[in-house]
Amino acid sequence: MKTFGKTVKEILNNLSADRADPFNKLHNVIIKNLPEGFEAAISYGGLGYVVPHSIYPAGYHCKPSEPLPFAGIASQKHSINFYHMGIYADPTLFNWFVKEFPKHSKQKLDMGKSCIRFKKMDDIPYKLIGELMQKISVNKWISIYESNLKK
Repeated sequence: MKTFGKTVKEILNNLSADRADPFNKLHNVIIKNLPEGFEAAISYGGLGYVVPHSIYPAGYHCKPSEPLPFAGIASQKHSINFYHMGIYADPTLFNWFVKEFPKHSKQKLDMGKSCIRFKKMDDIPYKLIGELMQKISVNKWISIYESNLKK
């Protein structure tokens, strides 16, 4: 993945003209609905929403120097991608999201394990993303992460 900045602000300021508005709107919806304790940060070279080391000192097990990832957004060649680890780790949350998506978007859900790809910038379901962000607290995410790590 190509990095477009070394800070959150740089990433937001270095978007292509056709991506700047929807990407910034998605970021703002995420920030507005991000539960207390999570923060926007550079995560694996991209824009992430993480549990900082001050709350979870162990960091991410694959790379402890990185804070525990939770969500992220990236501007890719053909889409804006939204990543949400809770969807991947919590089947109940996954099922809720898949059921709700058609109520908020005319597009077919284009989804990987934790990645949702938005190829049509004018049909990003911002309200749904906001609702999704509110569904997991920092403590719940740490608990889900640790229970899945032990499997």
